[in-house]
Amino acid sequence: MKKLFVVSLALLGGILTAQAQQTLELTVDKAIQLGLDNSKALHASLMRLNYADAKSSEVNALRLPNLKFVGGYTRLSDVPPFAVTLPAQLGGNSFTLAPSVLNNYAMKVSLEQPLFTGFKLDAASAAADYSAKAYEQEYARSKSDLVYNVRLAYWNLFKARELKKVTDENVEQVKAHLKDVELMLEQGMATMSDVLNVQVQLSDAQLRQIEADNNVQLAMISLNNTIGIPLQTSIVIDSDITHTASANYANLNSLMERAMEKRPELKAMEYRVRAAEAGVTAAKAGWWPQIFLSANYNYNRPNQRIQPMQDMFKDTWDVTLGVSLDIWNWGKTLHQTDQAGAQYEEAKDALTQVRDQITLEITQAYLTLNQAKERTVVAEMGVQQAQESYRVTNKRFKEGLAQNSDMLDAEVALLTAKTKYTQALVDYELAEARLQRVIGE
Repeated sequence: MKKLFVVSLALLGGILTAQAQQTLELTVDKAIQLGLDNSKALHASLMRLNYADAKSSEVNALRLPNLKFVGGYTRLSDVPPFAVTLPAQLGGNSFTLAPSVLNNYAMKVSLEQPLFTGFKLDAASAAADYSAKAYEQEYARSKSDLVYNVRLAYWNLFKARELKKVTDENVEQVKAHLKDVELMLEQGMATMSDVLNVQVQLSDAQLRQIEADNNVQLAMISLNNTIGIPLQTSIVIDSDITHTASANYANLNSLMERAMEKRPELKAMEYRVRAAEAGVTAAKAGWWPQIFLSANYNYNRPNQRIQPMQDMFKDTWDVTLGVSLDIWNWGKTLHQTDQAGAQYEEAKDALTQVRDQITLEITQAYLTLNQAKERTVVAEMGVQQAQESYRVTNKRFKEGLAQNSDMLDAEVALLTAKTKYTQALVDYELAEARLQRVIGE
């Protein structure tokens, strides 16, 4: 039994370890799809949209005829029936005019249709429709934000991995350099100070290597959290960066026009302005008379409208055309109109602010993208120059024509150049993603 228990624990531990080390190969598009499928925030935004659609349908239903059925049973206390007794000279007989019916049954079907409400229902319906469209655009914005956040987390992991490769290469280069210096020390061509300098350089490189490995883990956890998968999942990056400038980003004015047409938050704010305008119309409805048409069909036992009252079902009907008008309500309608007008002006100001913010964002993103493009070209040239310098210096060092410090400087320069190039590549990718986001694509 003990052996069986130990084996079971071992199997369970193996299963848990396998699950904890689950590996997932991801392209950037697949990561985006996972994020869209698993995002709770996006689902919450979708539920707000569904609520707004249902609310719009509810408000629209208020303009349609309302049909209602009401039924009931009432038991009355026993009372003497209403009877009349004739005078003695007429025979003295008694006649029951209204019998006492103790069991009362009532059924009524009512129809009500608003005919004119001072444009209140029409305005309320329009406001609800515009509000639903605004929520639809806000859902699109939430989706766009999520896509950008996934791209940001994905390429940050890519950058962390590439920087890890750069630091690993640097560690191997410094180790090779250390071997060369130790060999030269044995041959009397280097001093102990040279060896110590290289060892210090190696220690620094190894510290950077540890930090780079930690950054990879943190970036991976961040990506897993963004796309909604277990944090311990090991991600294999299956996308690469290509930094080719697109002609679509060449003209700042055209980008502005595209953004003003596509940005979901701008469309959402425009719909909210229209909803606020409809709210002003709805508030002014209090100045107008309210006209309703109502009809009832009654099937009661007994039916109170039919005399003499009998203990049987009888049907009757009625139709009413009603008009109501507030003569004086202490300025309630005026105050409601002022409130709606203030909300309308506030919405227009917010729309202007959104447009100004979009203009600022596009200008910043456009300039950042151009800067990132130039940095990429310069950084690539820097890598080529640093590689050539390292090759020449390494060759001269092995031939005894270069000093140890020159070799250390060349290693640092190559590490710095490759680090800047990797950062420039990822910065360009993120700048392009941000520009696409601020355009609304």
